[in-house]
Amino acid sequence: MRFSLSFFAVSGRQQVPCFLLSFAALRRQLLLCCLALTFFGLSACADQPVYVASPKIAQPPLTPTPAPPACVGSYHAGQLSGDFAGYPDLEEFVELMVQKHGFEREYLFGLLSQARRKDWTLNYYAQSDQATKRGPTVGGWTSYRAKFLHERHINAGVAFARRHQAPLQRAARMYGVPQEYILGILAVETNFGAFVGKDRVLDALTTLGFDYRRRGEYFRGELESFLLMTRKERMDPARPVGSFAGAMGLGQFMPTSFLKWAVDFNGDGRKDLWDPEDAIGSIANYFVQHGWQPGQAVVTPLHSDGRPVLLKPGYDSRYSLAELRQAGLTPVRPCSSDNALSLLLLRHQRADQYLIGHPNFYTITRYNNSTYYAMAVHELAVTFKKML
Repeated sequence: MRFSLSFFAVSGRQQVPCFLLSFAALRRQLLLCCLALTFFGLSACADQPVYVASPKIAQPPLTPTPAPPACVGSYHAGQLSGDFAGYPDLEEFVELMVQKHGFEREYLFGLLSQARRKDWTLNYYAQSDQATKRGPTVGGWTSYRAKFLHERHINAGVAFARRHQAPLQRAARMYGVPQEYILGILAVETNFGAFVGKDRVLDALTTLGFDYRRRGEYFRGELESFLLMTRKERMDPARPVGSFAGAMGLGQFMPTSFLKWAVDFNGDGRKDLWDPEDAIGSIANYFVQHGWQPGQAVVTPLHSDGRPVLLKPGYDSRYSLAELRQAGLTPVRPCSSDNALSLLLLRHQRADQYLIGHPNFYTITRYNNSTYYAMAVHELAVTFKKML
């Protein structure tokens, strides 16, 4: 029975083999080990940073850059020809338009090969530059005024105002520019569309841009703007005609001014300065963008005490009221202004006349850098106001 005692053990009321008891104990030890490992493993994991993948942000679909609008006109050439063939500056200009604005090189070669050199324009500017250096001459204002303050311009202005009263009044309401000043600009510039010019703008700007040394850079910039303007407005660039300097339409905007300040005032989807309504709105917008102050004075006459005036006059001069009084110049009517004022000189045939130019006068000179020009516009405006 020794075998039976060694092989079996008493467990409760039953006899269990000893090897089974040993196995059960081993199993308990293994379970305890597994639990310990699991505990320590989880504790170790708790000390580690948990990486959580960032949610992917939806990227907007890439929008392709729109291609520039197609140019109008079937112009194409492999190189420059015509009056401006062999001009290296013009070839550099073409390359600039290709790289900066996306024009086709062959299109510009073909178009600019059609441009014609305007020798008359170059001669005119050479003489004008010399006259500018001499300064205002005795009787200069008398002669200049006579060109515009006459019955033909005044009657044309009254007739134009009656035909286009609605857009003129709308422009005055929207922009705060009195209709008589819009009429004054139209009178001086083109006599209300009677003389918009007969030179192709392409010829004028190419000639002055590449053969007029003193202001060539300015006119090259205008040629750049002209090509952008015609592309945007779907115009054949060889067709528009204007002044010998490249000004266009009833209001004689240069191309850069067109791009910045022309408006579609009749709502037909195009900016057309040869259209009276668009011209009216564009002139009013130009004034506002250059500082026009609704309801404010334009000029104030000055009384001189007879002493020689030593102050330098000009639309771009700046003096205080005190400085003008010290120079012997007194406003003929009350004038209180915190702004610096211009001293204007009008040279009549028999006497000189001094006036104060207020900021609104300077605004008019932004249209044309000339005291006489702005004064002609002002005097025409005063006349139109009395007649309308």
